[in-house]
Amino acid sequence: MRTKIDYYLSLISPWSYLGHQRLLNIAEDKDIPISIFPIDYSIVFPSTGGVPLPQRSQQRQDYRMQELRRWREFLMIPLTLRPKFFPVNDELAATMVIALREHDMGEAIKFAGACLSGVWVEDRDISNRSTLLEIAKEQNIDGDSLLTRFEEMRSIRKLDSENAIQRSVFGAPTYVTDKEVFWGQDRLELLEYKLRG
Repeated sequence: MRTKIDYYLSLISPWSYLGHQRLLNIAEDKDIPISIFPIDYSIVFPSTGGVPLPQRSQQRQDYRMQELRRWREFLMIPLTLRPKFFPVNDELAATMVIALREHDMGEAIKFAGACLSGVWVEDRDISNRSTLLEIAKEQNIDGDSLLTRFEEMRSIRKLDSENAIQRSVFGAPTYVTDKEVFWGQDRLELLEYKLRG
């Protein structure tokens, strides 16, 4: 069986944003396909010991901001530390990614990247239907047709989230290849090392 990368993410995670293009670069360099899963971390966290950001200690929240600042400078990519629309519900955007995934994985990954940039660079509200339609149009995607399948894709997302838990996924982003789990964009070098073998 050909090696592939299963990519689990939250569309409002800064860590998913920081790793997104780097993951794509690794996969392209190694000619390895990616399957994308924008899962529901409100399902994943309670089952795996995770705590939503607002419920974390002040020390952890402060450290998160330090790390975001460090990674922004280290990677030299734009990142708004306190986006205008964060946190927001990413359910609608996630269902659009899943609907796209059924027909064109590359387009699904591209749209997910546009949503991540929308939150962390462009101060866009990806919980808003009109905003998502604008992003889709910019990507030459028929957003209206994707939104008509919301309930169906919502059910698939729930199943994807439950399956992710069974695969030991507990945070975003997570990359799984050959049954090995790599959690966090700061594990991309280790993922790349694994793929060399």
